[in-house]
Amino acid sequence: MNRRNLAAHVALALTFVMVAAVAGHLSRLGTGKKEAVTGVLVGVGEGGAAPRAVSAEEAGEPEVLVRFRAGVPRERVEEIAMSFGDRVEDEIESVENLYAVDDLEGETAALVAGEYGALPEVEYVEENARIDLSPLEGRELGRGIEDAEAGGPNDPLLGEQWGLINRGQRSGKDKADISALQAWAKTHGSERVVVAVLDSGVDYTHPDLVNNLWLRPDDLDPYYDDETGEVEDYRGFSAVSPERDPMDENGHGTHCSGIAGAEGDNGIGITGVNWKVEIMPLKFMGKGGYGSTKDAIEAINYVIKRKRDGVNVRVISASWGSRQKSRALEEVIRRAGDEGILFVAAAGNNSENADRFPHYPSGYQLPNVLAVAALDRRDELARFSNYGAKSVHVAAPGAEILSTWLGDSYREASGTSMATPMVAGVAALVLSCEPNLSVAELKERLMSTSDSIATLQGKVVSGGRVNAARAVGAVR
Repeated sequence: MNRRNLAAHVALALTFVMVAAVAGHLSRLGTGKKEAVTGVLVGVGEGGAAPRAVSAEEAGEPEVLVRFRAGVPRERVEEIAMSFGDRVEDEIESVENLYAVDDLEGETAALVAGEYGALPEVEYVEENARIDLSPLEGRELGRGIEDAEAGGPNDPLLGEQWGLINRGQRSGKDKADISALQAWAKTHGSERVVVAVLDSGVDYTHPDLVNNLWLRPDDLDPYYDDETGEVEDYRGFSAVSPERDPMDENGHGTHCSGIAGAEGDNGIGITGVNWKVEIMPLKFMGKGGYGSTKDAIEAINYVIKRKRDGVNVRVISASWGSRQKSRALEEVIRRAGDEGILFVAAAGNNSENADRFPHYPSGYQLPNVLAVAALDRRDELARFSNYGAKSVHVAAPGAEILSTWLGDSYREASGTSMATPMVAGVAALVLSCEPNLSVAELKERLMSTSDSIATLQGKVVSGGRVNAARAVGAVR
């Protein structure tokens, strides 16, 4: 029975026989594997959530995100989904009447979207788009320049971290950095500030990260969702596997986490912008380095709910994106801002003017979004970095950035992906000194205290590189 015939039958379903026919049809769907669908965006070997009687393997990723109009009850949503041979995979509680809908008959996402879009009950519908990581590879390091700095931490690879302290190493420009040393004279960060890294997860066994990772407090119940049931989120949250384990299998999220918050002054490896902070792992991308809009939304929804539970999440670091605009993603990021959460996002690595060719989520014109471009060690806009006099707010070091990697190792990588957690880390430093700053005040502080750079004039809104020392008030 195809979708249109089933919809017509359900519309006329006034008899027990027809109800039984629908029930029998759904029962048969539950016994067979879902056909592969072009455009369904799910990582290799990764499954979606497994609510109720349908397994993650059978269901795969939901095809569409549907926002129903105000006043449409959940019962009607379920009824409509069933009439199309679909199921409601998840409700995004932070955005009213927003649902992820999973097709069970092997139709294309475009067809599914078109059918829901024609309904008067629907405000908008969009396909569940693929999101990819795009870091630029660098060299792996086991050991580097040992360079003790007065007042600095004792981490042996600090001399390789030019973004924090630039002494002209490897043909760099002296002081072309975020002035971390001066900032540390005032604050090393705070374990009371939580930075959520929305990425491929975090290697929570890495010795340079393990003491700076968020753990669910003993007095906070495990996360519960109506569709998925109880989720064990002791170490953070994963949207990409039935086990819900946020362990990083790709490396990208671990790298970003180390930039913002590798433990400082522990005699191991590197230091983060914050010596002390709580990094909350949020995994929505798998080993292959890609995920979906729906899984990113689910992870942000998790953060919002945990913030309402009393977890002091103040910053989300998002080192990913695409040209695909999503109203659903935009709305959930807006809701995060309403909860006092700054959303720091990578401007993109296409060497393009983002004012003309928007990159999302950094391109959403929301009060809590801060878009970040990347600089090289000579204080020049990195060759790969996007820019935008109206849409990109500030720049930070993002080329040849050394940070933590899988297997207790360290690696250099380049991209606005690396500049983003640098700024998220500075935001956390500021909050360690002024925990009551609003999102608007924090965003303005990061921009207004940036160092004016000639090559950034007309390229980013602030015209400058983020300055941690000025941001925390250690210097004027």
